Amino acid sequence: MPNQNVPWWGWVLFNVFVLVMLALDLGVFHRGAGTVRMREALMRSAAWIGLSLLFAVGVWSFKGSEKALEFLSGYVIEYSLSVDNIFVFVLLFSYFKVSPAHQHKVLFWGIIGALVMRAILIYAGVALIHRFEWMMYVFGAFLVFTGIKLALQKEEDMEPHENPLVKVFRRFMPVTEQFVEDKFFVTIDARRYATPLFIVLLMVETTDLIFAIDSIPAIIGISKDPFIIYTSNVFAILGLRSLYFAVAGLMGLFRHLKTGLSVILVFVGVKMLLHSVYKVPIAASLGVIVSVLILSVVAS
Repeated sequence: MPNQNVPWWGWVLFNVFVLVMLALDLGVFHRGAGTVRMREALMRSAAWIGLSLLFAVGVWSFKGSEKALEFLSGYVIEYSLSVDNIFVFVLLFSYFKVSPAHQHKVLFWGIIGALVMRAILIYAGVALIHRFEWMMYVFGAFLVFTGIKLALQKEEDMEPHENPLVKVFRRFMPVTEQFVEDKFFVTIDARRYATPLFIVLLMVETTDLIFAIDSIPAIIGISKDPFIIYTSNVFAILGLRSLYFAVAGLMGLFRHLKTGLSVILVFVGVKMLLHSVYKVPIAASLGVIVSVLILSVVAS
């Protein structure tokens, strides 16, 4: 992968920062199981947004205004698409009757897996773009198709037990009938069992993989710098847990957000399809994305 002039120690420092924040989250702020209250979730969401903006200032200082705007555009796209993830998480936790006290642990480990998957997808996507420029048209067409499909699709009943990954997993390991506190695995009569909580984690991981297939091409449409794509993804994902607890109970207020997200995906797709004819200024792209989001929330 091209490093786009970011030295190796820049990647190391950023990943160390991520690991420290995750260690603080699980080892200090959430050492034991407990329900995350709305006020706490809102404060942490504000803290993550603040850290993201500070990082954007750092990017501006070291890499210039255009890279900073690329980071902000990618961050806004990924953060807004994360709201769709939250819809699915709400349904999953409701379907499996996951206790609010255990939801944070599932989301924490789900996000660890998401970071690994996103890094792999970003590496592959950027490498393809740099090696085969025509892949921009493939990604662009895919985003236009996805945006139109998102706008037209109807709400469907979720059937978690029909998930292929869950079916395969059950063939290789037995699953307990009930939750066992906040454990993913337990040993009963010298035999290892998974718990339903681990099944929920598998569902969270597969859901994020599906959403990543949409969101990664969208951000590649904004920037081809792997460091910018990766960091904007990571900041959005790290703030996803707090965002979930902040808005999970208010999902009805965002009924027009799906339309806004579909418009954004189509816009970025068209931008990629026309990149050889006209390059949309990054400031204009950010303005369109933010304006569509504001309009969809106001309309809601």
